[in-house]
Amino acid sequence: MHPLVKVYWLRVVLGIIAAFVCAGYGIAAQKIPHNPPQEAFPVDYLFLMNSITLALAVYLISYYIIKSKFMLKVEKPSKLATTGIGIYFIAWLVFWVLLYTIIVVA
Repeated sequence: MHPLVKVYWLRVVLGIIAAFVCAGYGIAAQKIPHNPPQEAFPVDYLFLMNSITLALAVYLISYYIIKSKFMLKVEKPSKLATTGIGIYFIAWLVFWVLLYTIIVVA
């Protein structure tokens, strides 16, 4: 398998892991309500910003780890930074919303 394909699928998995980390943070900080409230959901911008920051931190940490492992295996090392960035954030967002919904409804 080509190294950039491995990086792509690694970023998909890391996006899902980042979503679990963000959901775990929401549970630990008691930012995710366990029962759906009767009125509209209060908007907690701090929780949103902290979750985005956690997702970015996981991405940046993974970039440096991937860079050390795959630097010599690709022809353009700059491709390591951009390969899979879109699917990472899409996977993170989809699974984060899914986990948030499951936690609130359950």
